[in-house]
Amino acid sequence: MARSTFSGSLDFQAPKIVWPERKTFAFTIFDDPDFQTVERAAPVYEYLSDLGFRTTKGTWPGEKSLPDAERRVTCMDQAYFAWVKKLQERGFEIGWHGASPRTSLRQQTLAGFDRFRELFGDWPKTISQHYDCSENLYWGDDRLTAPSHRFVYNILTRWKNHHSYHGHRSGHPMYWSDVCRERVTYVRNFVFDNPNTLAACPFMPYHDPERPDVNNWYSSSEGHNLDTFTRMLSEPNQDRLEAEGGACIMYTHFAYRFTENGKLNRRFRELMQRLSKKNGWFVPVSTLLDHLASERGPVSIGPELRNALERRWLVHKVRFGNA
Repeated sequence: MARSTFSGSLDFQAPKIVWPERKTFAFTIFDDPDFQTVERAAPVYEYLSDLGFRTTKGTWPGEKSLPDAERRVTCMDQAYFAWVKKLQERGFEIGWHGASPRTSLRQQTLAGFDRFRELFGDWPKTISQHYDCSENLYWGDDRLTAPSHRFVYNILTRWKNHHSYHGHRSGHPMYWSDVCRERVTYVRNFVFDNPNTLAACPFMPYHDPERPDVNNWYSSSEGHNLDTFTRMLSEPNQDRLEAEGGACIMYTHFAYRFTENGKLNRRFRELMQRLSKKNGWFVPVSTLLDHLASERGPVSIGPELRNALERRWLVHKVRFGNA
């Protein structure tokens, strides 16, 4: 199917999505695996499962866990892999967060893809990129197009150990974006301070012709740790999401204080229980995005909309300094 080119304002009011099963809104999560261990994350997933949520769990399939194993446990750890595999069997989607927690050369990334398919039965459909890996594609200031936007981004990130990203640079030893184009359907990019991700990015999933090796980009709502997650999912924000008939794709790290001494945070429990009682469609990220794509058809964004989206994200980055 040919892509329609979407142009114009971010205030565009897209036709209301009809959700399956007569649901009135959609909610899901992509959980990045940073700092994650079974002990830290298992209580979260048990609770989500019991409440009827099915979300997406990011993984590192390839290299062995790094020495600081509490931070960077991969699927080479047998106990961790066995737990992740059980999540998949219970209906959670397994996503990609890179081949490894460390920077990977092309051959290591390809080996990671092969191992992912061996472990989970297929290529990863949905991915997020680990901030610290130089093989990320269209990352750093390459996430942005306008020179003024790139300038602002580099000012905002000057305090970090700034480095370049090479996954989309043909001929570079870390190049792998051709593999992304062939094997991956959805890649996360911009994150926004809005519980209704679809309101912040009403045309997702979308293709950006300036970044041709990503088939479809999607956005997320800010929830990278316990505090931001619970703020984003507060009672008024839940009610807003429901009233707008929208869709929330939360960006988070369930290792970031959602549990303490094996016990779930009380506020998190309360909010998720409240949300579970609403008439929401609680499915993994790729299932939600597949439905949006089927409702809208393939979308390609033009220069005006790209610039507006980049500006909106930069405003968010000024406030939160991450994602």
